[in-house]
Amino acid sequence: MSFPNPYYRWRPHPWHGLSAGDDPPKEVNAFIEITPFDSMKYEVDKETGYLRVDRPQFTSSLPPVLYGFVPRTYCGARVAALAEGHDRSDGDPLDICVISELPFNRAEVILPTRVIGGLKMIDRGEVDDKIIAVVRNDAFWKDVKDISEVPEVVTQRIVHYFNTYKMTPGKKSQAHIEGIYGREDAMGVIEAAMADYIEAFGS
Repeated sequence: MSFPNPYYRWRPHPWHGLSAGDDPPKEVNAFIEITPFDSMKYEVDKETGYLRVDRPQFTSSLPPVLYGFVPRTYCGARVAALAEGHDRSDGDPLDICVISELPFNRAEVILPTRVIGGLKMIDRGEVDDKIIAVVRNDAFWKDVKDISEVPEVVTQRIVHYFNTYKMTPGKKSQAHIEGIYGREDAMGVIEAAMADYIEAFGS
């Protein structure tokens, strides 16, 4: 019996060991950390690649979409340069939100997606973009090419979640959405994040 090519004897690190996708920046892989059923904030541990608990969600709002990151991306100087008036990014992989017709209740999955737009988010003065995508073979969203074609109520749920998901009682949120951008700008952010990754970690 022959091994598949490539063959991984050990589990690859989801940030560094997985592919960004078959056709980036148009179509990218999303490594899912959080589902709409999660009231806990999980994120990939940068050292081990396993999910770790970051914090319980401070509000009663649950994520309206699947949430994770694009492998082999890094939010550095190039990503920051795309946000007018800001000069630094958060130094994490590029976040992605994936809209799907059907419920996913399992995280740590690799999900092929089609990019349709993004959110320009600023968190404590750092650029923290959220790419918006749909599941690549989702029949319900197959005709949607740009975020402008998504019902406004869906977009506003995502915006509201990120405007409030770091709120703590008695304090003002330090994260806010500055704007929504379309597919072309989203692909530019992905290209910048892929270039930032190569500069930071090599190809």
